[in-house]
Amino acid sequence: MEYDEFITHVQSLAQSNSREEAERATRATLATIKEHVAGDDAKELAAHLPQELGDYLVGREGNGVQSFNLQEFIARASQKENIEPTTTAIHVRAVFAVLQNAIKPEVFAAFHNHFSHDYEELFAT
Repeated sequence: MEYDEFITHVQSLAQSNSREEAERATRATLATIKEHVAGDDAKELAAHLPQELGDYLVGREGNGVQSFNLQEFIARASQKENIEPTTTAIHVRAVFAVLQNAIKPEVFAAFHNHFSHDYEELFAT
């Protein structure tokens, strides 16, 4: 999936008012994923995305994982987006849904393994 297609899908699923909002939501979500997923595994995920998106996942290779629950994930992404958490939650769900369609099922399954049970609503099929 190309960058423009990815952002267009996020914008549609999140019912965003603008492409810029969808890009900001995507950047915030991917940067928060980078904080949660081990560096080498985030780098593996990045390799399956357009470079413009993958760049938000690299930079922590070999570093330890920060474990936090879904509420904290949304709070961190919300802070990065500089919007209210309720809207951020919609954006995060949209980015996760597009990720699921953008990468190979086995790569997404490995990615999914990094998240505890309270994240399951983000992995609905």
